[in-house]
Amino acid sequence: MTPRHERTSAPRVAVLDYGSGNLRSAVRALVRAGAEVELTSDAARARQADALVVPGVGAYAACMAGLHEVDGVALVRDWVGEGRPLLGICVGFQVLFTSGTEHGETTEGIGVFTGEVSRLDAQRLPHMGWNTVETSERVETSEAVRYYFVHSYGVAADTEISLVGRPEVPVERWLTTHDGHRFVAAVAAGPVLATQFHPEKSADAGAALLRGWVSAIQNR
Repeated sequence: MTPRHERTSAPRVAVLDYGSGNLRSAVRALVRAGAEVELTSDAARARQADALVVPGVGAYAACMAGLHEVDGVALVRDWVGEGRPLLGICVGFQVLFTSGTEHGETTEGIGVFTGEVSRLDAQRLPHMGWNTVETSERVETSEAVRYYFVHSYGVAADTEISLVGRPEVPVERWLTTHDGHRFVAAVAAGPVLATQFHPEKSADAGAALLRGWVSAIQNR
């Protein structure tokens, strides 16, 4: 039997389709990064993959409603509880937290991470375009890297973030600043990586991040 760390085939990645935006760019970027990718709204089928991607654009409440419709909330909670690789992107990052407040309405999130998503304390919104992110060893350079953002809500930099049910797992935070407001650009905890920015739209920096994530799955 071939050891898992010597996997010879491309890792199978399920991109969860719950009615949130155009997902094709994420699928294409993951294929270029070396994954075998399936776009699916079937939670049972997604469970057969090696890794799960939760994308998302639009309103927090609408995304949570879409996730409930495809049994995505239970899927993600079980997935993370089992210690399996997961990538959340944009609102797919936001819904992993305890709750999100938009236009005075608070919606319960999936609750993988502690913390609340709220409107950025900035005069110029949405935060759209390239911004520098303080990263870590998860990318191919230790220097600050620029990624592409499109959002008006996020997680404040001073938020205490932990992995729910697994406080012993360290949570790594990447930070950025827009219009004087400092907030979380990404979090990583074990095999879970979630980014407020769009790696699939972030040119070479995003491609490097996705290659690293796919490679980590390959070597599990």
